[in-house]
Amino acid sequence: MNTEAKTLTKGMPKAGFFEKVKPHAELIAAGVSGVLIVAGWIFDKYELEFYSILAYLLAFVIGGFAKAQEGIEATIENKELNVEMLMVFAAIGSAIIGYWTEGAVLIFIFAVSGALETYTMNKSHKEISSLMELQPEEALLIVNGTEQRVPVSELRVGDHILIKPGERVPSDGIIIKGHTNIDEAAITGESMPVSKGSDDEVFAGTVNMSGAITARVAKASSDTLFQKIIQLVQSAQSEKSPSQLFIERFEGTYVKIVLLVVVAMFFVPHFVLGWTWHESFYRSMILLVVASPCALVASIMPATLSAISNGARHGILVKGGVHLENLSHLGAIAFDKTGTLTKGKPEVTNIIVKDTLDRDSLILKAASIENQSNHPLAQAIVKYAKQHLKQDLLAPDSLEDVPGWGIKAKISGEQWKIGKAAFVGKEAVENFADGKVKELAEQGNTLVFIEIDGELSAMIALKDVVREETKLAIDHLKKQGIRTIMLTGDSEKTARAIAAESHVEEFFAECLPQTKVDHLKELKSKYQTVAMVGDGINDAPALAIANVGIAMGGGTDVALETADVVLMKNDLPRISEAVRLSQRMNRIIKQNVIFSISVIMVLICSNFFQFIDLPFGVIGHEGSTILVILNSLRLLKS
Repeated sequence: MNTEAKTLTKGMPKAGFFEKVKPHAELIAAGVSGVLIVAGWIFDKYELEFYSILAYLLAFVIGGFAKAQEGIEATIENKELNVEMLMVFAAIGSAIIGYWTEGAVLIFIFAVSGALETYTMNKSHKEISSLMELQPEEALLIVNGTEQRVPVSELRVGDHILIKPGERVPSDGIIIKGHTNIDEAAITGESMPVSKGSDDEVFAGTVNMSGAITARVAKASSDTLFQKIIQLVQSAQSEKSPSQLFIERFEGTYVKIVLLVVVAMFFVPHFVLGWTWHESFYRSMILLVVASPCALVASIMPATLSAISNGARHGILVKGGVHLENLSHLGAIAFDKTGTLTKGKPEVTNIIVKDTLDRDSLILKAASIENQSNHPLAQAIVKYAKQHLKQDLLAPDSLEDVPGWGIKAKISGEQWKIGKAAFVGKEAVENFADGKVKELAEQGNTLVFIEIDGELSAMIALKDVVREETKLAIDHLKKQGIRTIMLTGDSEKTARAIAAESHVEEFFAECLPQTKVDHLKELKSKYQTVAMVGDGINDAPALAIANVGIAMGGGTDVALETADVVLMKNDLPRISEAVRLSQRMNRIIKQNVIFSISVIMVLICSNFFQFIDLPFGVIGHEGSTILVILNSLRLLKS
């Protein structure tokens, strides 16, 4: 670049600045429009008419450009007038009869609502990019015994791929060599890794935690379960709600009626009642102003924003008024289990040790061995030992990991085996602890057995325990007449135990993301309005397809982006509070709508009978707007 070019570009903003500003352009334009309205009003006060009109004219153009463009394009595309065009006509009509302030304020209100709508739409696409980041871009393809790193898109069904420890599985496949533990939280949402060996299925996006495995590609990259999750989120978000469809149908009818009445007001009184053309035009313009839905807009937006602010102050983040509105109509609410109803991490719930052994000594040695593993169950045992014993952990003499089964170790001269029942012998397990094994398993516990020098010596029960506040939250929702359902990837036995403990009325076990979506669709057909509460990537499609998606604040980024409501403090009882807030908001909105429509009808009738002039029409129209806003502000109170 030459010196002159460098000089010219030195002071210019970087392109990145404009990219950052672009999503907020409409909101900035609305703000500028508001400033110009204030400036125009001040100029008018000081009788600077030219500058006042110029300020108002700029407010019209800057604030109304986006909505006018949207209205014109929609009118051309659909061949039907819309509310945006009615606002343009009303604003122009106000200016024609000399009421620039009223027209500019009308444009400003619609500019703000349009900016908020655009901002919300831009935000809704972020979760798709977050999902994409979890899909590996490359894979290790094995060809004639050699490894080749290739793009995932080039993989074909039947190819053999190598997946090393710590890597994400690049494609759905079947293990043909090796044994490992797979973290399937991205697919099932369950916190405990699953042991996988030959002929077991692996899914794209899951994490290989321990041993290297070779898998045969079973599906094309576009058909993997992970890609289906992305597609489900996209398709669910593209579906319009019944309320949105009703508004779109109502919009065209409303505009046609108002414009027909305005045209009739211009001609009929002149020929039938003998009004002059000037009087007819004057009354038509008053009608166009008073019939504009400013009061109706003010009936909803301030109430919605007040309710959303109230919710945010109490840890309930609502991404839009329509979602808060839907909460009051809930017929059922579905909960993911892991991380939602439960804490999401296994905890030791029971330890049974043979009477002849020292309990504390056994726990210390078991924790010392498990401390060498990063498996969630092992870490839970270590955590328990550190909390209950005041001794430092020991160093095992030797240690051997047996993938899929457990761990062998030598400590204090003893030979230890820690792992699943089959690892220590099923017959010994069946006769251990007088039937306690079966009882604990039926309660949803995962059981870890300890063998010392060939003799079964202890059993540790672990479970992803139910949150302390879960029962209270479920009971509150049931009192509000809302059906509670649990959706989980766990087995039916575990699901039944957790459902009983958490007080939910119904449960569906062994759910994959697609299964959850299917259950949500069935629940929607049965209960009309259904919410889904979850925290994981696997919950994203169900969160998107539900009428209201509710995410735990500590959940994954994808769940937080997909959801309509976020519980910032993971506090389940807040759902019941959100429902009550929604009911309050809907009551106030109904009051506002009925009041504003009544005022508009009274003003229209008064205008027809020539009882009011434009200033009184504007006072009545704007006064009703102020009253409904004040009524809405009551929602700011707790």
